[in-house]
Amino acid sequence: MTPTFRIVDLASDDTTAIDQVATLIMAAFPGWTTTLDEARREVRESFEPGRISLVARSGNDILGWIGAIPTYDYAWELHPLAVRADTRGQGIGKALIAALEERLRTLGALTIYLGTDDDGETAGTSVWGIDLYPDPLAHAANLEVINHPAAFYRQLGYSVVGLIPDANGPGKPDILMAKRIAPA
Repeated sequence: MTPTFRIVDLASDDTTAIDQVATLIMAAFPGWTTTLDEARREVRESFEPGRISLVARSGNDILGWIGAIPTYDYAWELHPLAVRADTRGQGIGKALIAALEERLRTLGALTIYLGTDDDGETAGTSVWGIDLYPDPLAHAANLEVINHPAAFYRQLGYSVVGLIPDANGPGKPDILMAKRIAPA
């Protein structure tokens, strides 16, 4: 059964929701933070001036979280996106991205971009486990998705715009993706 949810701003004084988001990011991104206190600090960073922090809520339950960081005059970084494991595949991630894109359009953004690591133990894409030098852009142009979040972002109109070779260790790149969200 698909949960009923709404997308709202994460309130900086909602400690219960902040704890749920902190637990969510620890589960979704193993190794990003090692303690609940570290994860809470990451969530609290999303309340810094100019940043956006949205959650998918079903009653008091947090089902997903998305944030954005202003980094250029007209481009924002999507950071991060996490959906609770037991609710994935139910449209929550897509709804969070759609809400974020709409919010950014109203702020005058033209582009949203993100980095999605290929740092697992097995190949998530065709660029995992190989030396991307001397021509990372040729590898980016021919990137194939095996089992990786890049497939989800591609479905939503995001394109691979670059690679950061060895960002997470030898043969473990960061894949840069972007999408124009408003007419130039």
